[in-house]
Amino acid sequence: MKFVDEVSIHVKAGDGGNGMMSFRREKFIEKGGPNGGDGGDGGSIYMEANENLNTLVDYRYTRRFSAPNGEKGGSTDCTGAKGEDLILPVPVGTTVIDAATQEVIGDLVKPGQRLLVAHGGWHGLGNARFKSSTNRAPRQTTPGKPGEARDLILELKVLADVGLLGLPNAGKSTFIRAVSAAKPKVADYPFTTLVPNLGVVSVGRYKSFVVADIPGLIEGASEGAGLGIRFLKHLARTRLLLHLVDMAPLDQSDPAVAAETIIHELSKFSPALADRDRWLVLNKADQLLDDEREERLQDVIKRLNWTGPVFVISALEREGTEALSQEIMRYLDERTLRMAEEPEYAEALAELDQRIEDEARARLQALDDRRALRRAGLRSVDDVGDDDWDDDFEDDEDGPEIIYVRD
Repeated sequence: MKFVDEVSIHVKAGDGGNGMMSFRREKFIEKGGPNGGDGGDGGSIYMEANENLNTLVDYRYTRRFSAPNGEKGGSTDCTGAKGEDLILPVPVGTTVIDAATQEVIGDLVKPGQRLLVAHGGWHGLGNARFKSSTNRAPRQTTPGKPGEARDLILELKVLADVGLLGLPNAGKSTFIRAVSAAKPKVADYPFTTLVPNLGVVSVGRYKSFVVADIPGLIEGASEGAGLGIRFLKHLARTRLLLHLVDMAPLDQSDPAVAAETIIHELSKFSPALADRDRWLVLNKADQLLDDEREERLQDVIKRLNWTGPVFVISALEREGTEALSQEIMRYLDERTLRMAEEPEYAEALAELDQRIEDEARARLQALDDRRALRRAGLRSVDDVGDDDWDDDFEDDEDGPEIIYVRD
């Protein structure tokens, strides 16, 4: 199944029906008055969040949507039928943006939530509307108004409480399998995760949270390398980031350097996202002896100058995962309580969320602009001297074409 998280579509609401010009004509009744009816309103177009959807693939191939027009008015004061509204289902977490102005029309973050994206045209008036004591045979009508038409961009961001980030093979998929019922693909080669995976972690009766497994990042991800630029934006709506680092990489690379690479890419993509609460999780501890664990732990903390929470786990052996899940649940509960009791704290978090959204959208727009320059055979001033900035993009219209197969 193909995972599509951004599409462009065109929507056209229905036109209003024209008003009718008609006069009453019955046997033995002379000089019948006007009886032309009004037209019907055009159908509007709504987006509706559907919890059964998890991709925008349906809008990848069908991109133009039109609502029915309203019918014209009839004689004997009959009003034309209204055009039926068109409801377009989208996954929960979809942001709707006006392509012309880049204005965010709305976010669909709750199942069943509806958003009006194109208003139907107003109906025309029949000649019966214009009769008066001085105008007993009006011959004027009004046409229906055209329905609203606009180009839209649909962006899907997964909704999760906790987001996982790290280099490929850091153990993110293994972790989500250990703490939830989700079964993402796990293998001993990079980029086994090609789409975000969601898992519900239960830590007690009526207590649970959602964790998102984001595809692995590599150096240059913020500039489009690998899969990072397509999925970094999915971290924007998480409440907490878990930064997973492989304590015992097979290639003998430095865990501290690996952690620094991710921190750099995160900051470059969105400085505000780097300010999000982030915990350091050192994974694959089962590959080391106790003395080696402590030595590498202290080395990473010292070299990163890390002051936040640190956890040492083995996702494969499920060592430390239960304690980590309990701490996450405790953090989320305290965060929710504090938001309810401290309006200033809630306002600060809302401001941070907005900054993350704005910076992520600006970064994605900048990369789209650079791709357009490349197609035109041009380069931006900022890219002069950078010979490989455009190697991260394909030539097709919608970016890299990736086919995902679900086992």
